Amino acid sequence: MAPKPLPLEPGDVYFNEQGLMVFTEQYHKRRGFCCKSGCKHCPYGFSKEAPKQPGNPSNGGGKSG
Repeated sequence: MAPKPLPLEPGDVYFNEQGLMVFTEQYHKRRGFCCKSGCKHCPYGFSKEAPKQPGNPSNGGGKSG
C-alpha cells in the first residue's frame, strides 16, 4: 500500500518555465524517503543515471568481437 501524499505547504513546490510543478528539497525532506524517480531537488542523492560499471557491454566497457 502506497503512503498517502503530504498536504502541500508554502515552499513545497514551484512551477518551472514549462508550467510543470516541481517539488522542492523542503517537500522531499518532509516526506522522509526517496521515491527513486530522479527528482530535481532530491536531498537523498538519487540520480536516474545508472553508474557505469566496468565490464558492462552496454557502456563500452566490455570485450568486443
